[in-house]
Amino acid sequence: MTLRKGEKMTISIQEHMAIDVCPGPIKPIKQISDYFPRFPRGLPAAVGRSGSALRPAVSQPSSVSPAEGPREDDEDVDQLFGAYGTTPAEQPAKSQAPEEVVDPEGYESDDCTALGTLDFSLLYDQENNALHCTINKAKGLKPMDHNGLADPYVKLHLLPGASKANKLRTKTLRNTLNPTWNETLTYYGITDEDMIRKTLRISVCDEDKFRHNEFIGETRIPLKKLKPNQTKNFSICLEKQLPIDKTEDKSLEERGRILISLKYSAQKQGLQVGIIRCAHLAAMDANGYSDPYVKIYLKPDEDKKSKHKTAVKKKTLNPEFNEEFFYEIKHGDLAKKTLEVTVWDYDIGKSNDFIGGVVLGINAKGERLKHWFDCLKNKDKKIERWHTLTNELPGAVLSD
Repeated sequence: MTLRKGEKMTISIQEHMAIDVCPGPIKPIKQISDYFPRFPRGLPAAVGRSGSALRPAVSQPSSVSPAEGPREDDEDVDQLFGAYGTTPAEQPAKSQAPEEVVDPEGYESDDCTALGTLDFSLLYDQENNALHCTINKAKGLKPMDHNGLADPYVKLHLLPGASKANKLRTKTLRNTLNPTWNETLTYYGITDEDMIRKTLRISVCDEDKFRHNEFIGETRIPLKKLKPNQTKNFSICLEKQLPIDKTEDKSLEERGRILISLKYSAQKQGLQVGIIRCAHLAAMDANGYSDPYVKIYLKPDEDKKSKHKTAVKKKTLNPEFNEEFFYEIKHGDLAKKTLEVTVWDYDIGKSNDFIGGVVLGINAKGERLKHWFDCLKNKDKKIERWHTLTNELPGAVLSD
């Protein structure tokens, strides 16, 4: 631009702004890789594969000659590390395995370490019809709280038929991902039939005081894997929540278990019936429990005098009664009789609710028939058996 004599140089506002903003020559924009002089955990595979895009921006190290013929991926790696000032001696050996990188989304993956592992043992006490579940410890649980920890506890269910009645749980341990419980939880009334068809569901959850408790992981053990009277130890990776099969036949829905003792006394000439305890009863009240009691009849009951009742046990699904009742009857007449046992939920001011029942007698089947037969066959011997309560009881009067 040529200026005449006495003429002042004028600059437009656009030129003025350009001068202030860009006082010097425009430099090339730096690549993002220029801000990272080296990779702290080794070169990711993705960079190695895309290294050809960076090849024009870096000079090939003179130490690598074309005659040596390195593979393309190796050449890219050498170029990148050379550009960042790393000498060959500092480069990691090519045969060395890359350091494991924690996947930030790992907790949602199917990796067994994502949710943690659980150590426990199971023992089926065949003589006492009990399943002992010892929960030892967990390791590496998934963090559930904002502090990066959890408040874990373990709960157990028997499938099919999971309900509050057959749920057991450990205590809650605070602020830990590696809890140690060493607690033994026991299911009573477990029969050999249960051991064939039932599955134990073990869930680890995080307790939350202000919200719903959160599920961490679970595992399921078919009870047929256990041998009677032998402890089996498990160390299992927790899995995501699995769906519960709801297609099971509920025509005779289980409503709990009852432990009954029978003894025919030759000296007293009568039948002694013991109502010992119930387990895993169905919940009938709004609070998730029942107020159970037991009624028994020896039928046919022409004189309407065979009815006996236990005391009511408040707010429980696993009541202990330990009550005995006596029927004076000749031994020969027992073969014609049927013992009807029903369990009820006591309610104030309205009709009591039927929970479940069982019938023992010569017309019964399976364990119910065997129990009755063993009683008739073995005088003066008390025989205890667990029986399953069902929601249907032939010939029962469903009102109290």
